[in-house]
Amino acid sequence: MALKDALLPEFDAEMANTRKCLERLPDDKFSFKPHRKSWPMGSLASHLARIPTWVHYTLAMDELDLAAPQAPDQNTPFSSTAALLSAFDKHVADGRAAIAAASDDVMAQPWTLRMGSQVFFTLPKAAVLRTYVFSHAVHHRAQLTIYMRLNDIPVPGMYGPSADERT
Repeated sequence: MALKDALLPEFDAEMANTRKCLERLPDDKFSFKPHRKSWPMGSLASHLARIPTWVHYTLAMDELDLAAPQAPDQNTPFSSTAALLSAFDKHVADGRAAIAAASDDVMAQPWTLRMGSQVFFTLPKAAVLRTYVFSHAVHHRAQLTIYMRLNDIPVPGMYGPSADERT
């Protein structure tokens, strides 16, 4: 089995679960922060909506330098749920297409994340997808569900029904 055939179902499932959270966010809660060290809800959701862009950066490049002038914007928050969902849906579609087109040879190539001369890691591209796209999305989605719970926003089920969905 090709690596892409193993990765695509997981990508599809995790992105669908992520969208279920993002689509429930009310625009008037984007400034909510559960703690002074926490991101505002809109910034966290915006970061989560951009995580699928890392599929392209991983598969089309050999490294990403976050200090480079052409480094992607990962921090500007979207101003509304509608804008956030529109961007997320495009990023997911682009990411899915990139995974579907990737050969096992590409998946095995090393990829590096750096900031200038500081190298954070070098891993095979398939491992980058699993860790810094899929698991990274799950991590921030879990944070977002806490924000949702604190604001009485019904939390959708991810791997079965949530407490809000049980009858």
